[in-house]
Amino acid sequence: MKEQLRLLAELQRIDSAILSKADLMSAIPRKISSVEHGLRDAQLHYDKQKQRCDVLEKKKREKERALDEIGERIKKLKARVSEIKNNKEYQAHLKEIATAEKERGSIEDEILISMESLDGAHRDLAAEEEKVKAEKEKVEIFRKQLAREVAEAERELEGLKAQRDKSVAQIDREAFELYLKVLESTGRLAVVEARGEVCQGCHMNIPPQLFVELKKGEKTIQCPQCSRILYWKGDIGPA
Repeated sequence: MKEQLRLLAELQRIDSAILSKADLMSAIPRKISSVEHGLRDAQLHYDKQKQRCDVLEKKKREKERALDEIGERIKKLKARVSEIKNNKEYQAHLKEIATAEKERGSIEDEILISMESLDGAHRDLAAEEEKVKAEKEKVEIFRKQLAREVAEAERELEGLKAQRDKSVAQIDREAFELYLKVLESTGRLAVVEARGEVCQGCHMNIPPQLFVELKKGEKTIQCPQCSRILYWKGDIGPA
């Protein structure tokens, strides 16, 4: 029986390792999503800054069109000067030209301001682009590292499965069926050490007499509280 307990404890160690590798595999999408959060955030800031640049570009083009239009209007106004017949009309016409010239000056000032804003926006856009690039590189490095970890885990899994088959082949059918039943009911952990009359699975006390029976190693003993299969390390050694 002590040999069967040793084999069951070894099987538990192997199954725990297999489950650990499986956890690593199942966590991959979450890990990728986590590291890509920075990239998504950087891309969002870049897109917003790009939109701001586009808006400023549009406003600048609108002002340039307005400047062209008022320039054409001033040109036409000045061409009509020779057609004016009296001083009153002439003064009014000059006033209209002056107003248009003033409006053109205001638009030119607005264009200069737009150009300065646009230059600053483009600098900010370039900075955001660098952040996106840095985040992409970080994601790529992480993906490569993760691929190496997965490849290593897959190699280890192959070895663990071979070890498991070997262990299972040496375990009595009845003991193995009990192990599977307890494993299913307790979740991931079916065989645990009883240390100092305490079950290391549920951390509840074991009756002293039951612990004495366990140390004899003559039969399979389960924890009265959690039903896990117990072993005494003094008999089977490290698991």
